[in-house]
Amino acid sequence: MRKTEQFSITLPKEMAAEVRHRVESGLYATESEVLRDGLRTLLARDKALESWLNGRVAAAYDAYKAHPENVLDGEEVKARLGELRASRKRGK
Repeated sequence: MRKTEQFSITLPKEMAAEVRHRVESGLYATESEVLRDGLRTLLARDKALESWLNGRVAAAYDAYKAHPENVLDGEEVKARLGELRASRKRGK
């Protein structure tokens, strides 16, 4: 049984030219390799994004929900950043 499946796709002219350029330049042996690499990159990006959302973003949201009193508003953040910049300038 085949481990591959053939697709027919349509690309905008600019994307098709980029695929051809990558093959002609020797970066890839075939157009299929270009598209497979692009899909692998997309899948890796999606996995990293999902991991970030489930890890850091979810944890930050949970912390906010548990202790909303610890959250700074925009003006407080701006003031603290101003203080930090000023202290760093004084330290130089």
